[in-house]
Amino acid sequence: MNTENNHNTAPHNTTPHIVIIGTGFGGLGMAIQLKNAGIESFTILEKAASVGGTWRDNTYPGAACDVQSHLYSYSFEPKSDWSRKFGLQPEIRSYMESCATKYRLHDHIRFNQEVESATFDKESGLWSIRTKSGDTLEAHALVSATGQLNQPAYPNLPGLETFQGKVFHSARWDHDYDLAGKRVAVVGTGASAIQFVPEIVSKVSELKLFQRSAAWVIPKPDRPFTGFEQWLFEALPIADRVYRSLIYWKNESRALAFTRYGFLLNAFKWQAKQLARKKIKDPVKRAKIIPDYPVGCKRVLISNDWYDAINQDNLDLVTDGIERIEEHAIVTRDGSRHEVDAIIYGTGFKATDFLAPMTISGLDGLDLNQAWKDGAEAYKGLCVSGFPNLFILYGPNTNLAHSSIVFMLESQIRYVTQCIKMLQDPGLRYMNVKSERQDSYAQQIQDRLKGSVWEAGCTSWYKTASGKNTNNWPGFTFSYRLMTSSLDLQDYELQPATEAAGA
Repeated sequence: MNTENNHNTAPHNTTPHIVIIGTGFGGLGMAIQLKNAGIESFTILEKAASVGGTWRDNTYPGAACDVQSHLYSYSFEPKSDWSRKFGLQPEIRSYMESCATKYRLHDHIRFNQEVESATFDKESGLWSIRTKSGDTLEAHALVSATGQLNQPAYPNLPGLETFQGKVFHSARWDHDYDLAGKRVAVVGTGASAIQFVPEIVSKVSELKLFQRSAAWVIPKPDRPFTGFEQWLFEALPIADRVYRSLIYWKNESRALAFTRYGFLLNAFKWQAKQLARKKIKDPVKRAKIIPDYPVGCKRVLISNDWYDAINQDNLDLVTDGIERIEEHAIVTRDGSRHEVDAIIYGTGFKATDFLAPMTISGLDGLDLNQAWKDGAEAYKGLCVSGFPNLFILYGPNTNLAHSSIVFMLESQIRYVTQCIKMLQDPGLRYMNVKSERQDSYAQQIQDRLKGSVWEAGCTSWYKTASGKNTNNWPGFTFSYRLMTSSLDLQDYELQPATEAAGA
């Protein structure tokens, strides 16, 4: 289907009009719930040529989810025929595409439209959104659904421009480049590398794995679903819902370990060490691959083939820092020269750079980057004072270490839908969260984070350079859902419409 020409007819002039940025789980879910609420006046701007967000972008070998399939999907759109307990990237993306088709979202989507800037006009109460192609849209409400994991992070390696081989990031995998027989360097040992290194290690002649810090890796309780299980989920929907509920409460119980009682995570530490002893023959490699920081301080990873990959003779685990890149090699600080044909970055994302690289201007020209100069924060992770009618899905301090972000997104979407219904009132120009409410909320979040395992002393992508945790939610997901279940207008400054503003 040629989408670019078909999606420029989204409705514009109905009040209130909404613009949604992104077609990941947040953007699609927001659009679906607006439709369910009888609101059709919305446009979705998508920078790529298809839907899927991070599940469209990350196509590296072995890409999969670390949350169970039945929970990592919309509660209102169950899928009974998941192929396995933990979904693989192609299946998750296919699920998202089927949701977009079923709920007829394509008529609202403008593909290949990357947002460059958004500016709020307090006189009209409208957002003016400009795309990189030069198009401009106006909206009464702006919903950012760009997520936290959409901008790849690249390390600053001296001499990289001189390298004569192939270079790419795992989130921008080059499938046209044949790795067979190549000498490959992988920089980083995070969640992506945990998945793609085992897939490529047997294909390459040498794999140099450059590790800055090891990860705690525990077994992944994954397996294919049987035909009978899939039939049961289809024939008896209650079985599907009960299974999802069991997963939810099992995962939810782990929140206590991450947020209050870190010692409970020592069971994971024991698991990881036992698995490493069993799988890795080389004691030097084994010592390097076990972290020296408390379990849970950084993201705990799950894999059944990571330690097997580390054990391979053609994998060299390098823990000395990279000093520079040469035409055909990586030179480490100990003076060793590692000749390679390709460099693959498994260095994750700029998770603390929310809404980047867009320029967002609020009341009286207030710049969002300036408002967030000390680290991103938002009321209930959704609204920022000084930026009326702007709602951020998967915003500051809404990330999870123990459960499904889709559950959190559904909570946020319900809250935002209530706000948008309020904005249907022709007598209301805009709603702006009170600065004192935001400040109080942000302080409560930071106070609660102080007792969490994420404050155990290590650096992680959860934190800014100054050490502020801007990403994680320090509690249960059901407590977040309760907190966002109803809209309290006392939290907002409500600016009435005037004849002058409407003229």
